[in-house]
Amino acid sequence: MPFVYNFPFFSIFLAMLAGIITPFLKNGKMAQRVSFVMIALVGAMSGILLFSLMQDGGASYTYMMGHFPAPWGNELRAGPLEALMALAFSLVMLLCLCGGLKDIFEDILPEKQKFYFIMINLLFSSLLALVYTNDVFTAYVFIEINTIAACAIVMAKDSGETIVATLRYLIMSLLGSGLFLIGIILLYGITGHLLMSDIQNQVVQLASTGRYAMPLTVVVGLIALGLSIKSALFPFHSWLPGAHGSATTASSSILSGLVLKGYIILLIKLFYRVFTIEVIRELHVNNILFFFGLAGMIAGSLRAMKETHIKRMVAYSSVAQIGYIYMGIGMGTGLGVVAACFHILAHAFTKPMLFATAGALSATRGHKKEFHDLKGSAYDNKLAGVGFTVGALSMVGMPLLAGFVSKLYFAMGSLDEPGRMWWTLLVLAASSVLNALYYIPAVIAIWTPVKKGADAPVQKVRPGLAFVFSVVLFLIANFALGVGFAPVIRVIESGLSLL
Repeated sequence: MPFVYNFPFFSIFLAMLAGIITPFLKNGKMAQRVSFVMIALVGAMSGILLFSLMQDGGASYTYMMGHFPAPWGNELRAGPLEALMALAFSLVMLLCLCGGLKDIFEDILPEKQKFYFIMINLLFSSLLALVYTNDVFTAYVFIEINTIAACAIVMAKDSGETIVATLRYLIMSLLGSGLFLIGIILLYGITGHLLMSDIQNQVVQLASTGRYAMPLTVVVGLIALGLSIKSALFPFHSWLPGAHGSATTASSSILSGLVLKGYIILLIKLFYRVFTIEVIRELHVNNILFFFGLAGMIAGSLRAMKETHIKRMVAYSSVAQIGYIYMGIGMGTGLGVVAACFHILAHAFTKPMLFATAGALSATRGHKKEFHDLKGSAYDNKLAGVGFTVGALSMVGMPLLAGFVSKLYFAMGSLDEPGRMWWTLLVLAASSVLNALYYIPAVIAIWTPVKKGADAPVQKVRPGLAFVFSVVLFLIANFALGVGFAPVIRVIESGLSLL
């Protein structure tokens, strides 16, 4: 086995090891440095693994943990899609922390700062495990780790608003976890296996013979519903605006850019590697996801239009963007799922930039977040203004930016399904218009000059080096995905074909 094939295990182990040693560090600054080094190493290993797997046009493999076969052992599975997502998650995690670094040390009490980074490390390890695991019960274990860590980073700001938001998040998230666990229990009872490839063999046999048709339908429904709740698919999104809108900037960025996507990546893997797309279509589960995806695209945008709080507006926008991803999955076509995977990347590199720049713009106005208080704030932090503007235009679907490519591929994917084509195209067009109706006024507001003598501006804020690094790289990534998308699409297509 090539040495590089150990990198998925090393990545998860390194992230967990960083979480274990962080409590023994002196303060939050040292914890931050350890976390940054760990994330950079994981990103480097993920990039090397992706390059290695794509050398021969795409390859995949399973990694036996401890060289013990099932049911005693555990397995990881890596292919181009998994390596790409691990690389993207590493980059986004690092940039999210850099973009909100100043707020971390201002919003969180000094004695709690290193504990914040413990949760970041555990959250990162759980995301990597959801990407790489080949065992459905291991996936459940890391879903719970992910839930606890995500709630902790919301509550880290330690205000009444964040505590209420955390409780709402925890209740909804535990409901999703419970449904997922019940689904796994029933699935194990039907198939007698926990490894994805072994379950798939049994599912295909059951589907061909018609045995356990109803229990299998219930299992797929429970697992899909559980992960939909955890990834804030409409109408299960009520916890999202409070959690994302009230948390410290880095937490908001991580929750929107990464946490929601980890569950969706797991769902795609389960659809391909456990149930198979053919069975999913036969059970009409994709039709339900397609419908709720379309509804989320409109409902999230309509609610965002009513918001005057900049971070809550960006949070409601995430509901619409999650709807896009589920619409692509629900199309039931190969190109639709490719578009969904690309939008995971586009959203991951755009939405954290919006949260980071929104936080920076708010800082120029004494941390006020209402749009009427943020007028002219872009002039006092021009980099934040540019970053917010580019991120907003990307979400609207401006050409040369990542969001445009997603919408283009969603439209192309709908052509393979005439029954869904007109619904997809009409809702795509309506959602894009609605996106413009709340993002463009926000951009106009931050660039509207304030008359001398008015209450604002409060202060000019000089961006820190970490913030500059974060926003500049987010901008580069957005344009890179918008212009040089072809190699990324090839990796996604190769990865999906190998699942």
